Amino acid sequence: MSVTIAPWGPDDLPLLERLNTPEMTRYLGRPENSDELLARHERYLLSWEAGHARMFRIEVDGEPAGGIGWWTVEHDGMPAYETGWSVVPEFQGRGVAGAALRLVIGGVREAGDRHLLVAYPGVENAASNALCRRAGFEHRGSASRPWRDGELTFNVWVLDMSPLDLTGRTPDIEERFDEGVLDETLWWPFYTPHWSSRERAAARYTVGAPGLELRIEAETPPWAPDLDGELRVSHLQTGQSSGPLGSGIGQHRFRPGLVVREAQPERRLWLARFGVVEARLAAIHHPDAMVALWPIGFEDAPDDCGEICIAEIFGAEIDDTGGWVGVGVKPQNDPRLSEDFEKIRVDGDLTQFHEYAVEWTPERLRFFIDHRWVKTVAQTIDYPVQLMLDVYEFPPAEGERDAAALPHRFRVAWVRTYPPATSGR
Repeated sequence: MSVTIAPWGPDDLPLLERLNTPEMTRYLGRPENSDELLARHERYLLSWEAGHARMFRIEVDGEPAGGIGWWTVEHDGMPAYETGWSVVPEFQGRGVAGAALRLVIGGVREAGDRHLLVAYPGVENAASNALCRRAGFEHRGSASRPWRDGELTFNVWVLDMSPLDLTGRTPDIEERFDEGVLDETLWWPFYTPHWSSRERAAARYTVGAPGLELRIEAETPPWAPDLDGELRVSHLQTGQSSGPLGSGIGQHRFRPGLVVREAQPERRLWLARFGVVEARLAAIHHPDAMVALWPIGFEDAPDDCGEICIAEIFGAEIDDTGGWVGVGVKPQNDPRLSEDFEKIRVDGDLTQFHEYAVEWTPERLRFFIDHRWVKTVAQTIDYPVQLMLDVYEFPPAEGERDAAALPHRFRVAWVRTYPPATSGR
């Protein structure tokens, strides 16, 4: 199913009529009469010319399915955009509104002129309120106002799209890799070696100005060939926890039935819990390569294993004008989390350095690229995490490894963490 949005056009009045039935307007008091509906249609058309709003037709596989948009408002004295949506009955319950809202959020993010997006669904509109929560909006109470010959009571939802502001904050740890030797009080240079071995999981790297270079070389072996095929990894992590030989206890249980093959010492090195995690990274433009920064739970308890994906960049998804960066939360084996992961289009050369960050609070996670907000996840992880920094080489779908492209070089200028702010937004 492909969900797209297109500018509202002159031929969309029949769609607006389908969105104006008693069923579709039951949370708005009543349907609009024909004059009101025609006036709304004209406002939708004129909004594009006036520049204060953007109204769209939602399409599913090219078929009209609803409407969505944003328009200028003030919220608590601050400039904001308001959004609203409606989907015809036959497309409800299929994720259409959520997909369309993600596209609208992306449009507001790209516009960049207002840092608040608000929504005011009726308090009884359970589906729209749930969608606001899933999209990262924060509930700010409820209010009432006259509406269509009656009174509408609505919830107030606010999405904070403001840039990352580190003014007055000092990192608790800032690693610039400029000492000429890896600081093993911070980093363990092996990729989850308990599922394989330190020999196979060992990182290939150099450190020193201007930073870290993680490499996959011609001689780099597959890290666990019977578990992960020909996947090769060069990786640093800031903790290590696993059980005794033969047990199923260990970090990053990426498939069922894993057992510890080589016992490892416990390492509690650089563990974070809330605050900001930020890094300056340069990706690799090659279809077999992927680079990532993804803190995971240290796993003092088996369920404490969720992943905060700050940046996941596949070389196959980089082009001459930009590329896609994956951000969000992956539950792995944490039953309290649900996956909320999204790929964000970023303009510019991703093989040059960019800054990727997460602002992590007890309520939510906000993600940033070059300090610009890109996504909010309305979940959190309430346990210590270790940083996972790596480059992968995936086996090509056909043929041999691209030996001429080796080594793959993942450059990291710095990584730093900030403690939680003393006061919230």
